[in-house]
Amino acid sequence: MFCCIELMLYSKGNMKIKVIISVVVIAVVMILNANGGENNIMKHSNRLKNEKSLYLLQHAENPVDWFPWGKEAFDKARTENKPIFLSIGYSSCHWCHVMADKCFSDEKVAKALNDTFVCIKVDREMRPDIDYVYMQVCQMLTGSGGWPLNVMLTPDLKPFSAATYIPPENLINAARQVGSMWKSEREKLIENANSITSHLYELTQRSTGTETLASGLEDDAWRNLKNIFDPVNGGFGGAPKFPAAHRLLFLMRYWYRSDDSEALRICEQTITSMRLGGVYDQLN
Repeated sequence: MFCCIELMLYSKGNMKIKVIISVVVIAVVMILNANGGENNIMKHSNRLKNEKSLYLLQHAENPVDWFPWGKEAFDKARTENKPIFLSIGYSSCHWCHVMADKCFSDEKVAKALNDTFVCIKVDREMRPDIDYVYMQVCQMLTGSGGWPLNVMLTPDLKPFSAATYIPPENLINAARQVGSMWKSEREKLIENANSITSHLYELTQRSTGTETLASGLEDDAWRNLKNIFDPVNGGFGGAPKFPAAHRLLFLMRYWYRSDDSEALRICEQTITSMRLGGVYDQLN
């Protein structure tokens, strides 16, 4: 469009006008290319820019107003009485990169998170102690775990919700719902957080001695695995799936002890699906 206007003016005006119009047109095009277009990404900078962790630095230009784990974030949450969105991952984690691209680089997602939470990023490779605590919460609440690990906390760091990968629209909806509940039903969230914290404490205080398993516990575990088994693709639950060796080892032991061929069949189908899929080492 601008090229056509420029050529038309060249054919009618004097040399001075031609030069001025040419400069103006070029300047306008440059401005539009710099600031417009669907592929343009606004540059941001948050507090992670001063961190040493590669994983945190990968999120330093997110529009999410990330804080590193520490007093500044905790004080802000308590002073402003806002819940905390804690996201834990590591630099070589595939789904961490997916969530960074699909969610944390998105302006709408960032606004929803920034409006509701004080947002904290943690590198699990630098702070395995933090990861260990909140991974237990995720496994206790959802029955599984993985990274990215996303936990919603009260300002005093008590968890009331946990999940792994969350699609953008789901994350926006969750942030808005928590924001609404924090204003109108805060006591329910705090009560839930206190209950989860109590259960977590009980879990960590249980003895890890040599007591025998309760009668029927293995049968219960077998029924639970059978209920979540994917008969089409193998494995357990829905995507994203991660190899879970402990489940397969349990199934083989259960088959050996009970002679239940269904346990072995589920194990074999899962392993076969893995072999036919992409979970294997590439040899050059």
